[in-house]
Amino acid sequence: MGTSREVLPVAHSYSPGGQRRFPREAPRRCRLPGEPPARSLLKKMSDPQEQQRQFGIMSEIPGEVRGLARTRCPLCTELFLAPKILPCLHTFCVACLEQLEPFSVLGFQAEDSDSTSDGSWLQDHNQPPLSVLCPVCDTEVDLPPGGINDLTTDHLAMNEVLLETLQAQGPGMLCDLCVDGEAVKHCPTCKANLCHFCCQAHRRQKKTASHAVVDLEDLKGYSRTEKPILCPSHPSEDLTLFCEQCEQPVCRDCVVGKHRQHPYAFTASVIHKHGDSMRDLLKSTQLHVDTLEGALRHIEGVSSAICSRVEAVAGEIRTFADGYIRAIEEHRDQLLKQLEDLKVQKETLLHLQKVQLEQLLMDMRTGVEFTERLLTSGSDLEILITKGVVASRLRKLNKVDYSIHPGVEDGIQFSPHEKAGQCCGYEVFGTILYKAVDPAKCVLQGEDLHSARQNQLASFTLLCHDTSGEQMGRGGEPIRVTIIHKDKKDCIIKPSVCDKRDGTYHISYTPEELGTYTVCICVKGQHVQGSPFTVTVKNKFRKHQGVFHCCTFCSSGGQKAARCACSGTMPGGYQGCGHGHKGHPGCPHWSCCGRAIENSECSAVPPGENLQRSLLKTVAL
Repeated sequence: MGTSREVLPVAHSYSPGGQRRFPREAPRRCRLPGEPPARSLLKKMSDPQEQQRQFGIMSEIPGEVRGLARTRCPLCTELFLAPKILPCLHTFCVACLEQLEPFSVLGFQAEDSDSTSDGSWLQDHNQPPLSVLCPVCDTEVDLPPGGINDLTTDHLAMNEVLLETLQAQGPGMLCDLCVDGEAVKHCPTCKANLCHFCCQAHRRQKKTASHAVVDLEDLKGYSRTEKPILCPSHPSEDLTLFCEQCEQPVCRDCVVGKHRQHPYAFTASVIHKHGDSMRDLLKSTQLHVDTLEGALRHIEGVSSAICSRVEAVAGEIRTFADGYIRAIEEHRDQLLKQLEDLKVQKETLLHLQKVQLEQLLMDMRTGVEFTERLLTSGSDLEILITKGVVASRLRKLNKVDYSIHPGVEDGIQFSPHEKAGQCCGYEVFGTILYKAVDPAKCVLQGEDLHSARQNQLASFTLLCHDTSGEQMGRGGEPIRVTIIHKDKKDCIIKPSVCDKRDGTYHISYTPEELGTYTVCICVKGQHVQGSPFTVTVKNKFRKHQGVFHCCTFCSSGGQKAARCACSGTMPGGYQGCGHGHKGHPGCPHWSCCGRAIENSECSAVPPGENLQRSLLKTVAL
């Protein structure tokens, strides 16, 4: 038998030249050696529009590949014609594979290669090995040195094509022998489809006369049928042997030719060994499949959990936002009401002050007009008679205490960043500031208010109050502090003012010169209560160098040579003080200066001057 036994599926579209029609595209540049591989040769074949542009088909790859029958090519979606298996185990027609552009040329040297897109680059065996991208899995696969034709033929797909062709309605298959008549018979022994004429000849030949020939109609119920697999190098020979060195089926002519001296065996003898090896690989691969499927199920579960959690959190966010919006709206209404009440309060106070000033002004004018008329028009006697009443009234009017400044100020501000407590369970911000600081009500506090030490940090505190005497609960007031030496006008100390943001201000400075300084503290350009005032800067505080003891006898352990600054002595040759003896102050005191106050400044001779040796000894003890 010859190569005419190849299955020829029907219903394919051919051009006048006999080639299957495929849309063509401008050739792409081959990847140079060292160039990073692209992950899409065909513009991401998973895009349906790109598939249609590349191949003129509407199927989705790879999403719809699983939906196609195993007898159809994923690219052209027609029955397989000479199907070839890529190393990634995806099967395509030879004609479809020839339309793919090379992804890389191994050993490619020329920068400007004259590559064409007619598939000749795949058929030329003189070209170096190529690699292409699988249109289904987008994997870069290397082609054998012979190109597309050297790829493994998918005989299983060919048998399935045969079975589907037998079971399909419409035009039948061509005879495998004459390739002219329509096949109506099938020889299971030769695995060939025969027309009526070839079937009769098949029965007349002595070699095939014993073959049982069946009708093709009787094969439609079969689940499997197959055609003979012949040697590609010797088309008339069956592949009955297996070359162990090359690991491929061969025929009898191959073992005496190309595969001479290679160990070989019959296929029936080695199928068990190689089948078991493949089954072992299948089991190990199946473990990975199960693991990956479990991982994907876990990922799907996590993805579903994420979606559910996102929906739940989104609901919480919406609930929180809705509540926050309600709280803000309620806080807004409260602020607007507070602002309106503040307006009414200020207007009421201003109206009351206005009425009082108008009444006082009217009384003043009445007294002035009456007195002027009396002095200009009254006689001497009339003036003397009414003098007492008029003078008493004018004196009373002059003693009336009134303010020429408005009782309230227009200082109303909104502070959006200041905390306003909670509203409906939510922390809200924004308060109305309406208190105005009154410099006359501001007070100063601190131990260093009137005294300081040279080169030591001194500080005091300013408490700002409003017109009602309440402490301001906020900061931001303009505070101006000046400290100038009374005798040295060019000696000016630059203080530091720290705003505590609660109505108090911490003022600190470090004087370098001794003497008296004048301190002025102004708020809004006005002196505060007690300003200006003076500060006396003294020498640096001297710490005690002795011991604070009850007597020298006790603190020195009974040493006779120990002395104390209190000048007390004891009989028996003791030069220091003792309880109840002459010169003892009668209370605990410092041995270095004699002062009886423990937390006090030392008044002894400053360090560096000569001290009596006995006193130094007492201090050391």
